[in-house]
Amino acid sequence: MATFFVAHGAWSAGWAWKKMHPLLRERGHALVVPTQTGLGERAHLAGPEVDLETHVADLLGVLHCEDLHDVILVGHSYGGMVATVLADRAPERFTQLVYLDAFVPRDGQALIDLVPPALSQSWPAGDWRTPPNPLPPDTSPEDVAWIMPRRVPQPRGCFTQPVKLTGAGAALPRTYIFCTRQAAGQPFRPFAERAQTEGGWRYLEIDATHSPNVTAPDALARLLDGIARGAAA
Repeated sequence: MATFFVAHGAWSAGWAWKKMHPLLRERGHALVVPTQTGLGERAHLAGPEVDLETHVADLLGVLHCEDLHDVILVGHSYGGMVATVLADRAPERFTQLVYLDAFVPRDGQALIDLVPPALSQSWPAGDWRTPPNPLPPDTSPEDVAWIMPRRVPQPRGCFTQPVKLTGAGAALPRTYIFCTRQAAGQPFRPFAERAQTEGGWRYLEIDATHSPNVTAPDALARLLDGIARGAAA
């Protein structure tokens, strides 16, 4: 029925959405989660030259080569930065834009502008690699064993390069899904509040920590299915 195209989060990759494929497939949907350069199975390509524009180019390339149109664009966490630029560069390919506990930058903002200073100041100085944040405390031991060997540092340029927007994607319908089990220091509440007060947004919540694709996949699948069918409210 629908194709979901995901810009995944930092330190993550396509593998992190493994649980979601069968859940969305049984509801009639397709899921495409390209791995961004320097992460996951593409970790060998990591380097100081990798930045936000690299990841935008990665996903634009998949859209072109796979001839994808009429898809629902989902940005998770850091992926909200990538998805925002994708929607601006290729709005004709998307039917709507969904932010899943994600950053929603304005023109000229970088991710480092949107996180608490205590978080960005904790990143090692003078290194192009940013180590992963801790996993949510409700991550099961089985998921920890699955995730930890696959997480790798994120190239710093992904966090420091500002977005450049023309406003071309501003007309796309957009939804913000806020994960209500927020850990201390999580920066996503301001974007949830923006979605509730600014025109053009639909606001939804999920009773989950920051990565429901891992910790609450069934609930997330129901929510995405509702969005695809126009039933979520």
